[in-house]
Amino acid sequence: MRNKSGAQYAASKYIEFTVNKPMSLLDFIMESMKGISRNKAKDILTGHGITVDRKSVSQYNYELRPGMVVRVSKHKRNNELKNKYVKIVYEDKDLIVIEKSAGILSMPAVTQQFSIKTVLDEYFTRRHFKCTAHVVHRLDRDTSGLMMYAKNIEVQRILEEHWQEIVTDRRYVAVVSGKMEKEGGTISSWLKDNKAYVTYSSPTDNGGKYAVTHFHTLDARERYSLVELKLETGRKNQIRVHMQDIGHPVVGDSKYGNGSDPIGRLGLHAYRLNFYHPITGEPMEFETPFPTLFTKLFPVSKPFHSTTEAPSE
Repeated sequence: MRNKSGAQYAASKYIEFTVNKPMSLLDFIMESMKGISRNKAKDILTGHGITVDRKSVSQYNYELRPGMVVRVSKHKRNNELKNKYVKIVYEDKDLIVIEKSAGILSMPAVTQQFSIKTVLDEYFTRRHFKCTAHVVHRLDRDTSGLMMYAKNIEVQRILEEHWQEIVTDRRYVAVVSGKMEKEGGTISSWLKDNKAYVTYSSPTDNGGKYAVTHFHTLDARERYSLVELKLETGRKNQIRVHMQDIGHPVVGDSKYGNGSDPIGRLGLHAYRLNFYHPITGEPMEFETPFPTLFTKLFPVSKPFHSTTEAPSE
C-alpha cells in the first residue's frame, strides 16, 4: 500500500524539527519558528497543525523529550466549517478526519437526511471542491468521536478493500454501569439482528457475524466504571452488546442498557484512530481527549492515560 513518493509528499506539507531538550510544545514552537507570535503558535496548535512523532497534538503544555520529531503544517487551516456536530481534525486532497458529536448520523438513511455526510458535502461545495464525502466506516448516532471519510471513489475503494491492513488502531472509551471486576479481558460472540433490528449475541454460531472486543478497565467505582475498548472486528452495535453480555451495559443506552443515564447521553466515544494513508502510506495517528462528561464521574488527581498496547486478557 505504500508509495515511494510518500516521503516527498510529507516533506512538502511540513516543516520538521527534532527536539534536543525537555520543554513544552508551545515554547518549542515559538523557539523553533523565530518571529512567530504566541497567538499564532496557539492557532496552529488549536487547528491541529502540529504532530509529535506523527501523532496529532494540540495541548499547549505537552511535554517534549529529546529525540522527538515535531512537524508543523505549512498549510493554513481552513476554518470555514462551523457546525456544532462536526469538527475537522485533518484534511488533505484524498481524505478528511473529523470528530463527531453525539446525536448525528454518520450517513443519511434516506435522501438528504441530516448527517455527517451532508454536512461535509455542503462544506466541500462552499469551498468549490469537486468532491463528496464517501463513507468508509460508521459510528452510531449517539456515539461521538473520530471518523474518516474518503473524498473520492478510488480512495474509498482502497480503504474498503484493505481496511484491516490500513487501519492499525481504533479505540473507544466508555462509561459503563456497575463496578468492573476484571482489569482487562476479551469478549467474543456471534452477533445477529432479529426482524426488529435488535442485535442478539450468542456464544455459538447463530448464523451471524463473529465479533471480538478487548477491554481494559481504567477506573472502577461502585456505580460506574470507565473502560477502554479495542475492536478486533467492527460489527454493528458490537461494543454495546458485548458490554451488556458481561453485565456492564454502556450508560445512556436505551436499546441495550439498564436505564442508567448519569451523563444525559450514550457513554461511548471513539477517541483514537490510527491508519496508514491510503495513497502515501504515511502513518497517521489521531486522538481526542476523553469527554469531560465521562471523566467528571471519576475525579482523579491526574489525567487518564490509555494503554500503549491493545487491551487483552
